[in-house]
Amino acid sequence: MRLTNCLIILSLLALSTGCITQFIPDTDETEELLVVEGVITDEPGVNNTVRLSKSQPLGSFNAYVPVPDCQVRIEDDLGNIYTMHETLPGTYSTWPWEFQGEIGRTYTLHIDAGNAFDTRYTYMSMPIEMKPVPPIDAIYFEKQVMPGSEGNSHLEEGCQVYLNTLDPEGSCKYYRWDFTETWEILLPYDVTNNRCWITEKSKSINIKSTSALTRDRIERYPINFVTNETDRLNIKYSMEVNQYSVSEDEFGYWKRLQNISEDVGGLYDLIPSSITGNVFCVEDPAQRVLGYFSVSAKSSKRVFISENFAGMPDYYANCATDTIPDGTSIEGLGETVWVIIVHGWPFPPPYFTVLTRNKACADCTVRGTNIEPLFWDDDQY
Repeated sequence: MRLTNCLIILSLLALSTGCITQFIPDTDETEELLVVEGVITDEPGVNNTVRLSKSQPLGSFNAYVPVPDCQVRIEDDLGNIYTMHETLPGTYSTWPWEFQGEIGRTYTLHIDAGNAFDTRYTYMSMPIEMKPVPPIDAIYFEKQVMPGSEGNSHLEEGCQVYLNTLDPEGSCKYYRWDFTETWEILLPYDVTNNRCWITEKSKSINIKSTSALTRDRIERYPINFVTNETDRLNIKYSMEVNQYSVSEDEFGYWKRLQNISEDVGGLYDLIPSSITGNVFCVEDPAQRVLGYFSVSAKSSKRVFISENFAGMPDYYANCATDTIPDGTSIEGLGETVWVIIVHGWPFPPPYFTVLTRNKACADCTVRGTNIEPLFWDDDQY
């Protein structure tokens, strides 16, 4: 009898773990909401950009649905109005010669959504003052042994990037950072495009408050950890960090979003549509509007890293897929197969050609650009 009970329990456990179905809770998240993403700064010579899109129902594919053909403008506290121009569907920008934010000025975003929704709505943000931001004191890095590699015969290292900043005036109590990574890749083959650069923008939320500190100083803030699981550290890596001054209200907005991104995501956690920003519908203030219109001064600093890190993987170890005698007709050349090695004269025969079925092994522009960044050789940037 005891054996029978055990078998029944084991069978139930197997069924419960073997059949997993995604559970989408019954919510009212079917309505389309306006999503506003934008920031204007005091940085000269740049396009300040606002993106408008529609929210997607919970459990649906997370696709970006732009809201085009809107009338978008910025108004300051002196009554000046700056029109934003649609440069891409749902993306609206100012021209550098028309607008640059000023510290101490207050800015309000106005949106006429046109026919984007069933009813014609207009939206506006709360007025936001552009507060000053101090320069970044220093960006530096330290090698760190990857978790679990200390006992292995082959040491593996990653790179932790830190940031220091100080506001002697004590006026900037709330900080936000984002960054842009650029790294060089070099194919180990004599092909036309064998040297490229890849650039990616950060996706993480980096914020810090000094409101509870006696001194407005931040030391050893871990802005980003670069693992050896990518080829970022193989040759040369650079990161430009942007520092923003934000209000207490905006800091709270980013903090709530950070909690969502870092939590496991239980059924009763906050969902993104419950986090409203500082934009509201003029005709229907009860309507939810997602995202945030940010106004901030900006300071930037760049760091270069070109040291050797232990345990870096060989990303091109499996590039070679076929070897054929020299002069053999190559079917699908330039479409499904590509040449990476031509072994011919003045080498001794037999001559041969090495092919790959991974285009990224023969052309680095599959992943990046072969145009060197203007700042690349300026390590004192």
